[in-house]
Amino acid sequence: MKTTTIEIENLKCGGCAATIKKGLLSLEAVNDVAIDVEKSLVSITSENEDDSFVKEKLSKLGYPPVGDKNTVIHKAKSFVSCAVGRIDS
Repeated sequence: MKTTTIEIENLKCGGCAATIKKGLLSLEAVNDVAIDVEKSLVSITSENEDDSFVKEKLSKLGYPPVGDKNTVIHKAKSFVSCAVGRIDS
């Protein structure tokens, strides 16, 4: 087991966090997800040593890791994810 903490872009609220948690827990190797909305941190406990698949999923959801490109498309996806997360939670 490995725990990785990643600082991400576009994390605004609990709706965003709910979408991220649901998305990451759908990945086979991910066992647990903890999110600190105030600090924009996502902590993932995974069976996989390589966390690139987690970063890829975060980008697809609209929440790229800090330092990666944060495009208009990412921002738009995170806006939609945020709204969906609020409805689902």
